[in-house]
Amino acid sequence: MRAGLGAATLLALIWFVPVASAQEPKATVVSPGDLAETGKRLSNPLSDVWALFSRFDANFADGDANLGDAKVGGRMLFQPILPVPLHGTGANRWNLIARPTIPVLFSEPVPSGLNGFNHTGGMGDIELPTVIAPPAGNWILGAGPAFLFPTATNDAFGRDQWGIGPALVVGYRTQAVTFGAFGQYYFGIGSAGAREPGVQDASYMNLLYFFSLNLPSAWQIAFDPTITYDARATSGNKWNVPVGLSVAKTTLVGKLPVKFQFGVEYSVVSQDAYGEQARPVLEVIPVIPALLRRPLLGGGS
Repeated sequence: MRAGLGAATLLALIWFVPVASAQEPKATVVSPGDLAETGKRLSNPLSDVWALFSRFDANFADGDANLGDAKVGGRMLFQPILPVPLHGTGANRWNLIARPTIPVLFSEPVPSGLNGFNHTGGMGDIELPTVIAPPAGNWILGAGPAFLFPTATNDAFGRDQWGIGPALVVGYRTQAVTFGAFGQYYFGIGSAGAREPGVQDASYMNLLYFFSLNLPSAWQIAFDPTITYDARATSGNKWNVPVGLSVAKTTLVGKLPVKFQFGVEYSVVSQDAYGEQARPVLEVIPVIPALLRRPLLGGGS
């Protein structure tokens, strides 16, 4: 698992170079009166807003492997939001939504035995859900394949496997609220790096559930924790179920719309042996100009 940076660079080239070369981006000017609408659209994981989602958290982990205080780690999840128009315009537009998730771990306490931990950093496996979203009115609907890339720079941060599985989004939105769930399930394929013989193939789920309540002046009350399930883990170590609450504000940084969201999450279910239990979370989501505007399959004006 030492080819992480090379694979990450390749993935970035696959997505950004063809799209950027297809059309010159145009500057987008957003007035303060549009900020509330921008914040609402960013609460929808299948919206047509191009953005650079970054999530920073300090996670407190504990369990039977730790005899002292909870161990603290820090990480960033970088997730560009890339809605590619497929067909149609406006409310009748079909989109292909790509949301690659690139984990960067600053200092993670990795168990090395009973009450023994090594603090290390690096990069985790990249996950790439790609969802086709049809026009559905107030419903938020989408489905497609999700891909796992073995880009981790440390064995503790990845699966040593390629992977594939389904991704599904179901939700609903009104003028006041947006809510739903975005699930992905990954099945490991083959082997990569120094994966030991006899290790079970990866089989795990990420289920993000989201809610936002729109308030005046582009403020929101929200939450967006991710439930995880690992089928190959032992009993008592398969699930991590966090709950949380956040406050969000969309504002202008220069001429750039940026959504800031800060909150706290707590895992009501966590792994017995060792798992995350609580985390303060900061999300920073700058909006960028759309790099591709014309539908790839026609239907545009």
